Amino acid sequence: MVSKNQIKLITSLQQKKYRQIHQLFIAEGVKVIQELLNANFELDHLYETTTVFENLIPEKKTLISESDLKKISCLSTPNNCLALFQIPNKKRSVENGLIVVLDDIRDPGNLGTIIRLCDWFGIEQLVCSEQTVDVYNPKVVQATMGSISRVSLSYLDLEKYLAKSKLPIFGTFMDGKNVYHEDLPKEGILVLGNEANGISDKLEKLVTTKLAIPRFGNLQQTESLNVATATAIFLSEFRRK
Repeated sequence: MVSKNQIKLITSLQQKKYRQIHQLFIAEGVKVIQELLNANFELDHLYETTTVFENLIPEKKTLISESDLKKISCLSTPNNCLALFQIPNKKRSVENGLIVVLDDIRDPGNLGTIIRLCDWFGIEQLVCSEQTVDVYNPKVVQATMGSISRVSLSYLDLEKYLAKSKLPIFGTFMDGKNVYHEDLPKEGILVLGNEANGISDKLEKLVTTKLAIPRFGNLQQTESLNVATATAIFLSEFRRK
């Protein structure tokens, strides 16, 4: 049974303001929840329609009905479990290896997919502008499929961050150099821009090398690639070289 106060708290966590107030976020589904538990994220409480996580202490979980799960779930088709986790303390970003920087990414699905891509390609540092969608947005958490537990993510003033960096800064642009022809380093910063407007002018000035994915279609009329798709191509090239 879920009380009215619990429903009110859980549904409020769909908004960033209340996630910050309570320092809690929502995770749904066995895979995502298990990944977070394995990574030692601190569980606040688990709600499940059937007993899935048998090793958890009884005080940390509640057996609920499917109708109650629908009331608290962020999904149109709920899974069989939903958990609340405490938001971990912020980690200081470390400047080594290949770092991905996101300038004003607004779509939760895009951010979640990019986090999964970073996990896949072994990118440990993901730095976001302060305007980028919140990593603990339930749709972002869901889209990461657990990769949120293995990628360190920071929200910073990107202009200050890039200005101080000693690493080469690569920016993604339509008119940049062909990424397939460039000699790409093992260490550096890869900047990707907003879904509609690309990289902002203030950050463009700090980019040392502009990169582009060439279009191969005969008509050359495709406006742009989805930012998550572009991220996959760029990271693949950096790792291949």
